[in-house]
Amino acid sequence: MLGATGSIGLSTLDVIARHPERYAVFALTAFSRVAELAGLCLRHRPAFAVVADAAAAALLQAQLADAGLATRVLVGEAGLAEVAAHPEVDAVMAAIVGAAGLTPTLAAVEAGKKVLLANKEALVMSGALFMQAVRRSGAQLLPIDSEHNAIFQCLPVDYSRGLGAVGVRRILLTASGGPFRETPLAQLDAVTPEQACAHPNWSMGRKISVDSASMMNKGLELIEACWLFDAPPSRVEVVVHPQSVIHSLVDYIDGSVLAQLGNPDMRTPIAHALAWPERIDSGVAPLDLFAIARLDFQAPDEQRFPCLRLARLAAEQGGTAPAMLNAANEVAVQAFLERRIRFPEIARIIDHVLSAEAVLPVEQLACVFEADRRARVRAEHWLNRRA
Repeated sequence: MLGATGSIGLSTLDVIARHPERYAVFALTAFSRVAELAGLCLRHRPAFAVVADAAAAALLQAQLADAGLATRVLVGEAGLAEVAAHPEVDAVMAAIVGAAGLTPTLAAVEAGKKVLLANKEALVMSGALFMQAVRRSGAQLLPIDSEHNAIFQCLPVDYSRGLGAVGVRRILLTASGGPFRETPLAQLDAVTPEQACAHPNWSMGRKISVDSASMMNKGLELIEACWLFDAPPSRVEVVVHPQSVIHSLVDYIDGSVLAQLGNPDMRTPIAHALAWPERIDSGVAPLDLFAIARLDFQAPDEQRFPCLRLARLAAEQGGTAPAMLNAANEVAVQAFLERRIRFPEIARIIDHVLSAEAVLPVEQLACVFEADRRARVRAEHWLNRRA
């Protein structure tokens, strides 16, 4: 479990706990939530735990030793990569948020693991290299984002032959529209981090919640969908669906549109990917269509959600553009959460970075990390100049 203390991690552990005859936890990782990770280790008794730095590792190791656990505590990126590629591991849940998840997720891919991908940034940053590694190693890549998991369920099993070859016209990626879908544009300058994190349908971490409010989350998912399903950006369309009941759709050339429906609970795609191609109980309540009563759809407003337009632009440009988009967004969202900038300035920072930095081809992972670094420097420069 890469990212055990986040919402995806906790949901995964909930599903696993329902099926002790099928699954056991080998390693749990967290960045800085040592107390929460210690509690999870006591409950699931993993062979390994990983935290960000040596001080946290020493604290956790002492706590686990006092409790009589033989769990070995590792440190940092090297520790993450070690457990992700360990020979005793069958499946890796990649749920570390942001660019930090790229290296350990790639380690799992290169080791040929079954990779449950909840970290969209790994594909956004290094799409071509990442998918080449999947094909080279024989790793099994299963999407966890509810939208991509829905698309996966609605596509034929041989979709890797090409969308055109299997009769797919387009992919329809649904979006809730977040908490500001109907907020007057003039009021967006005054919204707070607390308001941005109050998603109407989903329970998520703060960074992803802000991304959902700006619809950058959907922009990153658009880029991820292009890589996962070998689709050009022109074949991926975003549809605002406020109820979050239809998680995505696939439109076929014969006029059929297949959709995957379910209650907005991440345990559904987690259980699907864990057991695929079988099905297991996820703990999610059955969908009550009579209680829902209606399903609404509308086109996204790019004036309200400029991040979506910027993400589509980055997808079309390719090369290092998606990595720079993601890096600038991470810096901007953190600044917003720290109340250093207003909500609409998230998009302005990203636009500034994409306009100022040259887009280069990606031939090796070093190109990705250098583009990420340059974009962060450029975004911080914008923040400092504003201050």
